[in-house]
Amino acid sequence: MKSRLCIKPLRKIVLGLVCIAIIAGCTGFESQGKVEADALAQHMQSLNGEAKILQSWQGDYPTAKINLLPDNQRENTVGFIGNTETFKAVWNAFKPEELLPVIDFNSNFVIFAKNTKFYNRIRIGKVNVTNGVADVLAMETMSAMPIEDKVAMSLVVIARQGITGIKSGDKIIQIN
Repeated sequence: MKSRLCIKPLRKIVLGLVCIAIIAGCTGFESQGKVEADALAQHMQSLNGEAKILQSWQGDYPTAKINLLPDNQRENTVGFIGNTETFKAVWNAFKPEELLPVIDFNSNFVIFAKNTKFYNRIRIGKVNVTNGVADVLAMETMSAMPIEDKVAMSLVVIARQGITGIKSGDKIIQIN
């Protein structure tokens, strides 16, 4: 009879510990979900700031190949490339001697800045984002050399998430 009495309290203790473990485990999952939600919210808020430049290139681009840039952006100083097919065509004209860089266009896109009036070396130094609109800050040399057979161009890769448009002059180019 004594052994039976000792087992009952032991069962209660074990059952109590199991319940505590289950409750603690559920709380852990809730905390993990909250941490992930907080991280996502913080990332969304950080879209008002500087976008990190992941890759960058500068060089000359032949004016005869301007038609390879996206239709509605050929005359712009700033624009973007959002798919591999367009990027491959532009890259082969821009850097024909170099291998095509691998870019995940599901997560990223390419911003370009180029000359439109005079031939000047150009380099994108920073991309600021305000309310989802990227504003490209590029440095350019100053010359009065006319554009003939080439323009200077700079390309950068940035993350796509949260960016809805790119400022080009006084207009905003929407990003799909």
